[in-house]
Amino acid sequence: MGRLIVFEGIDGSGKTTQVKLMIDRLEKENVRFRRLNFPRYDEPSSALLRMYLGGEFGDKPEDVNAYAASTFFAVDRYASYKKDWQADYLAGTPILTDRYTTSNAIHQGSKLPEDRREAFFKWLYDFEFGLMELPAPDVVIYMDIPLEAALARIGQRRTETGAGADIHERDAEYLRACWQCGRQAADYYGWRKIPCFDGGRARTAEEIHEEIRQVLKLE
Repeated sequence: MGRLIVFEGIDGSGKTTQVKLMIDRLEKENVRFRRLNFPRYDEPSSALLRMYLGGEFGDKPEDVNAYAASTFFAVDRYASYKKDWQADYLAGTPILTDRYTTSNAIHQGSKLPEDRREAFFKWLYDFEFGLMELPAPDVVIYMDIPLEAALARIGQRRTETGAGADIHERDAEYLRACWQCGRQAADYYGWRKIPCFDGGRARTAEEIHEEIRQVLKLE
């Protein structure tokens, strides 16, 4: 079976930067791998999640409960696996993905009270990896960032790009809940936490990349 490596973290954690650095390294070293990114907004299988994020089912994240919303994203992952990368995975090709089922744990689990999240975490993995028979991740790299630093980065990014926000990104309290839930999920599942700060100092992207490289045992 292939090795499925997931990069995960809340918005503003630097996750996308770390995915890019890892891809650049693997390509430079001529390592064969598959790169994935979820959700796949350009695919028909993402229709329901696009409607959800666009506010067609309500303009607040909690207007769609955690379990229903999770199925929208799961269907997109299932279609991706069956159509695009199942053969590579079964052949043993390393798979590197930006977000996965793990994102549902963070973004949908945050809608639930803290004492109900572990039941959701269990259901989520049983649903996707048991009932839907999607591959479970071998390693989850979780970008662990202080909340205020993440919120500041999100605000700066919007100012620089002028990009609009979906119903997740424009709700500050929801983002706060995601941060809390992400740390809870990382502890529950045993994800590998990568600190983005050293005390009060933001670690450089290169420093973080080198730690991730060591975690993945890439020599």
